[in-house]
Amino acid sequence: MQRTISSSNKQFICNALGVGLLLSMLGCSITDSTHSVNNPASLLDDQPTPAESTDDGFRIEPIFDNANVNTLRQTSHQTTTSEPSNTASTDLENTVVIRGQSPIPENNAGPSNSSSADGVASADFVELGNPSRVLRIDDQESSNVSQASFQQSPLAPNDDSVSPLFDPNANLNSVPFDVFVEEGRTGRFVFGVGVNSDAGITGNIVIDERNFDYEAVPRNWDDFIEGRAFRGGGQGFRLEAMPGQNWSRYMLQYSNPYFNDTKVSFNTSAFLYDRIYQDWNENRVGGRFSFGYRLTPDLSVNTALRIEQVGIKNPSTLGVPDLDDALGDNNLVGFRLGLKHDTRDTPFLATEGHYFSTSVEQVVGSFDYTRGSIEYRKYNLIRERADGSGRHVLSWGLQLDVTGENTPIYDHYFAGGYQTIRGFRYRGASPVIGGVQTGGQMRFLGSVQYMFPFTADDMLRGVVFTDFGTVEEQYSINSEDFRVVVGAGLRIAVPFMSQAPFALDFGFPLNSADTDQKQTFSFFMGFSRG
Repeated sequence: MQRTISSSNKQFICNALGVGLLLSMLGCSITDSTHSVNNPASLLDDQPTPAESTDDGFRIEPIFDNANVNTLRQTSHQTTTSEPSNTASTDLENTVVIRGQSPIPENNAGPSNSSSADGVASADFVELGNPSRVLRIDDQESSNVSQASFQQSPLAPNDDSVSPLFDPNANLNSVPFDVFVEEGRTGRFVFGVGVNSDAGITGNIVIDERNFDYEAVPRNWDDFIEGRAFRGGGQGFRLEAMPGQNWSRYMLQYSNPYFNDTKVSFNTSAFLYDRIYQDWNENRVGGRFSFGYRLTPDLSVNTALRIEQVGIKNPSTLGVPDLDDALGDNNLVGFRLGLKHDTRDTPFLATEGHYFSTSVEQVVGSFDYTRGSIEYRKYNLIRERADGSGRHVLSWGLQLDVTGENTPIYDHYFAGGYQTIRGFRYRGASPVIGGVQTGGQMRFLGSVQYMFPFTADDMLRGVVFTDFGTVEEQYSINSEDFRVVVGAGLRIAVPFMSQAPFALDFGFPLNSADTDQKQTFSFFMGFSRG
């Protein structure tokens, strides 16, 4: 959403949105996306639609109702109340009105093209013309109020300035909030080197801006120096280069969580992908367009279009029909419909809630086929300390993927490696024909895991797990080749590196196929399985 607002307005919006951030800590998830290197298509999954949410999450957002502007102006100077005004519309039902307080006087206001917290401000919200605003806190997601968007204000009275200042013994139906926060950094530049057991050694060069605005064209060098250029619209921009030993990806991505000021999200990307597999080299170049719409705080639908050219070269052997048929350049256009229900408290190391997704895709081009997928993961909180830390979590998940008989080898399903079945090499638990890992038309995966803390600060956690599943050439399960693995591992939090912990796992297969390639130790940075 694109708005140019004054600095005093901006400061207030930051203050008020900080309240939403604080309330979101009661159980709200901050969304993220993590991509698997097991399936190239998954590297280009949709960005979250305007927020992933949780059962008890809160979201702070403006009231979009021109008819109530006068009522809102009157209410904005009153003490906080949970009762909507009698003259307000039904849009104010079950709302909490919050009095925001800005530490910056109004006469310090100046021009600015920055909006707060990924651009959730609306025209009605900004044009009220008062430092106090009426905001609605409803039972919705808070992902666009990212914790990283705020930092402690130097004007705050104490070190706990990001917390609301109120009397906990007072009547909580009428609470004045005084919150002191200021907008934090929304952009970052990352340069580094990574390594994991699935992709080998990779470089990592990323330019990421979470408050991008393609219309904020710089007028002079000062706009660049002071950070006003191409900022303030609440959009996302990402330029990524990941050259690697066995796997490389280059991507340009743009996202808008509120396309044309609606609840529809939009995401587009262009990419170049290279992978050296055991039996062939694969190159993909193409683009992706997707739209999403949130039906409820937890439920969303999405649709996506991908256009790719896939090159298969340097086969390890000839005479395997599935590989021979795909050699050379192949074109594809895929149209996908998906549905997602997500109540997790966080996408990394979730401790409560569940995740459900299902999708179907029709692909046409050099090969015509249909793909389908369904996945469910459940996280059960077993115990925790009085302050909410030290959580013990029992989680389990199931996943089923199927694809049509005419599917080429580059879109077959594979298993083995950290993202699918630990205890095996990357793709090492897949069907083999003529010495070539050909994958299959059906994949079934499951996992049960127990996670517990080792240290008081939760920086080090332990896990014990069992992974199981299979990949089949046809739509049936061969019990003799059904893989079962037990193991244990560590989760090490490295705050300055990533939201996602570093994972170290040891897996020991109890049952496997004769052609499987086992690998006891696996490690990964930035994972999604927990």
